Amino acid sequence: MQQRQGMLQSQQLRMNTQLYQSIKLMELPILDLREKIDEEIERNPALEVLEEPAVVTRDAVADAYAKAVVAAGSDVYQKEEDAWFETSSDAGFIRHGMDEDEHQNFLEGVISRPETLQEHLLWQLALETGENDIRRIGELLIRNLDDDGFHKEAPELLLKNENPSDAGKALALVRSLEPPGTCTSGYRESLLVQARLLPDFSPVMEAALDHLKDLEKGNFAETAQILGCTKEELEACYNRIKEELSPFPGRQFTHGETRYAVPDVEVRRKKDKLSVILNNEEIPIVGINPFFLKITKKKIDGREVRDFVRENIREARWFIHCINQRNHTLLRVTRAIVEFQRPFFLRGPKFLVPLTLRDIAGELGVHETTISRTANSKYVQTEWGLFELRHFFTNSVSRGSDFSKEGVKEILKEIITGEEKRLSDKDLTDMLAQRGIALARRTVAKYRKELDLGSSYTR
Repeated sequence: MQQRQGMLQSQQLRMNTQLYQSIKLMELPILDLREKIDEEIERNPALEVLEEPAVVTRDAVADAYAKAVVAAGSDVYQKEEDAWFETSSDAGFIRHGMDEDEHQNFLEGVISRPETLQEHLLWQLALETGENDIRRIGELLIRNLDDDGFHKEAPELLLKNENPSDAGKALALVRSLEPPGTCTSGYRESLLVQARLLPDFSPVMEAALDHLKDLEKGNFAETAQILGCTKEELEACYNRIKEELSPFPGRQFTHGETRYAVPDVEVRRKKDKLSVILNNEEIPIVGINPFFLKITKKKIDGREVRDFVRENIREARWFIHCINQRNHTLLRVTRAIVEFQRPFFLRGPKFLVPLTLRDIAGELGVHETTISRTANSKYVQTEWGLFELRHFFTNSVSRGSDFSKEGVKEILKEIITGEEKRLSDKDLTDMLAQRGIALARRTVAKYRKELDLGSSYTR
């Protein structure tokens, strides 16, 4: 074999720092964006807050951004911003474009969420007095829990290098924390841990945990005969389990990692017209520090000083561009979603139609990943409630069907909550078929479970 020199021409996309920053800003929800702006202002002396959004008017916002765009030296970008302000997406419009009641309703769209399960347990563990090793092992166990409160990895593997005595004490300590039943392998062990904390715990109650499916169907007499106890005693134990214990103790804390879900956009309806408004109330108006601009017009002695000023101004201009691009893209994506999902915004959640990332990407002429990043962790306030943008992307229940999965689940929920008698999954399947929604019974049962609605026995 001989080695020869040659030329090869190819195209490659390299992720430079600016492109990476633009992509990361695109993904940020509104509160994280505010924190990022504060960090950037702290880091870059050429960037400053021109106006705080809570006190600016529409004209003040336009003037502030006009100055920022002029400083950035982009005529094309100025035209884009003119079109952006015509959509009334700035903080001044949100504050002055609606009356006080509407404004209050908008602010009440903010969802305050409790702490996560891990945070709740770690906080309690920190208050416990004891050995440092046991507390450290307890932290390992807590961080190994999933959203239900169960082990992700078996404790034997997780703690194989720890002292068995310390591991046992740490496990018992975490299980004693609130809520009871966490740090277990599954719902059966969780219920057993909780049951043993009851003052009237008995062997019958422990045995009943192995026959929950039979007891859910009301087979008390047969099960009591198997367990060697009375029917009344078994019913009493089952009622205690059903009313006082939780098979998935961690789910009460399953609300995501973000403490607050603030709407990034609002969709307002006036008769049959829908408008999209950007929530800028959490975002300050930023621009180039005038002092740095004056320095660039003067002769600067020293290459290091000159390079420092120019580099910070360049980074500040790009940061302003990224913020505006993020907000502009978010508005475009939301408007496209509104057009596709008009039945939802006009008539309610059960009229949600099938929609994919590809549909919106094709409409806007961008890549699907751009739509995914834009919709990530963003919330929209509607008259039907606060929804994550991703909620509006849903598959059809079957090929060629006009019904979306989420829409059918809303219809199913409506039927069950309004039922006069307990409907079986077969009955629900037939009722959906009468509405033109053909589904298999097992699919109906799956949707019912996802809605956290019990079977006809438990209802």
